[in-house]
Amino acid sequence: MTCERKHKVVVVGSGFGGLAAAKALSKRSSRSSTEADVEVTLVDRNNFHTFQPLLYQVATSGLNAADIAHPVRGIFHDSPGVSFVHAAVTGADLERGIVHLDGTSHPVDDVPFDDLVVAAGATTNTFGTPGVEEHGFPLYNLADATALRNHVLERFEAADVAPDLIDDGALTFVVVGGGPTGVEVAGALAELFSMVLRKDFKHLDVGRARVVLVEMLPQLLGPFSDPSRRHAREALEERGVEVRVEEQVERVEATRVVLAGGEEIPAHTLIWAAGVKANPLGALLGLPTVGSGRIEVGPDLNVTGHPNVWAVGDIAASIDARTDQGPLPQLAPVAMQGGVHVAEQIRRRIDGLPTVAFRYRDKGTMATIGRSHAVAELPLRIRLRGFPAWVAWLALHLVMLAGFRNRVSVFVNWAWNWFTWDRGPRVIFGGEGATRARASDRP
Repeated sequence: MTCERKHKVVVVGSGFGGLAAAKALSKRSSRSSTEADVEVTLVDRNNFHTFQPLLYQVATSGLNAADIAHPVRGIFHDSPGVSFVHAAVTGADLERGIVHLDGTSHPVDDVPFDDLVVAAGATTNTFGTPGVEEHGFPLYNLADATALRNHVLERFEAADVAPDLIDDGALTFVVVGGGPTGVEVAGALAELFSMVLRKDFKHLDVGRARVVLVEMLPQLLGPFSDPSRRHAREALEERGVEVRVEEQVERVEATRVVLAGGEEIPAHTLIWAAGVKANPLGALLGLPTVGSGRIEVGPDLNVTGHPNVWAVGDIAASIDARTDQGPLPQLAPVAMQGGVHVAEQIRRRIDGLPTVAFRYRDKGTMATIGRSHAVAELPLRIRLRGFPAWVAWLALHLVMLAGFRNRVSVFVNWAWNWFTWDRGPRVIFGGEGATRARASDRP
């Protein structure tokens, strides 16, 4: 009896794209023995998957960090063909098919591959704006969200002891970027201040706290229709958010945000939600990149010039074969569909079939503005605004969460927030120095 060699696939990144690829490939391992088997190795420097759409709720004390993080190994309990390695990728020998790894706390061996799937995501893009790296707070991972929550609460604690700090900008929070993330953060902060912290800080004039949303384009939520944009802006302004469109940040200082027109906003907090760029792993591996560092791929998501390397999600400059337009936006649905597509193409290669082009199915987009308010634009020209859109947003995000425990925990927290106007996880871990250190030490 001979043992057929398994086809080895290494997937780098446990985000939406990497998980989708690993899950789709693992299904082949459970098929009949007459088909070629696949051995999947998933590599990530974090041992958990982060549900990034809800990071802003961790940052604004709506959820605990553990509510939106799920152990990677737990996701694949029932997938014997998938193994996980807790390590960072330091390079690769693409000709020999070897990925070089560095264990986060222990030595690990390099991993061989027949096919490599790069799904390492993105990082914050500051566009070279002076001071953002030193003084701004990004919101791309759990460390960012926890650091921001600490800082927000610390500013209120400081102002409670020394109210004169309010004039210096201690309670002014500038959010840069009018996309879904910026809109969601701004709305959540405004509600946190007016509905929760107002009761916590009885001797502090919390009404003087400001949330300023800065967007360089003429409107918020660029991909949405005009009615949805108007609804979002009106809902934000009803909550006290100062919306500043056609404004651009020139530089950021420790206690000041300077706009391109010369205006200085006294503010101890700048939240940067103005965009992301591809993870530099593509360049590190010597793969061809375009634009802001996204890996150049063909119509089937195969990396140009490397027939056994694939790229999906935020790190890939993928194009929709339906419209021949791209690169596609750096969104979770694009990554998830891309991961499944790459898994299918690897299967086709194993079976001796030609690959097919990636066709993205746009399932719509959503943004929540706060309690009971959201905008949703779905296929078939379905447009939802207000409470119906908010309910749809809640349901979709609950379904997408990884892990039953996470879904239950998030649902309970949301129900508690709804009925009590309270937010439980408003706790500070460490001091101001620790907060700044975590903000700059992003995985």
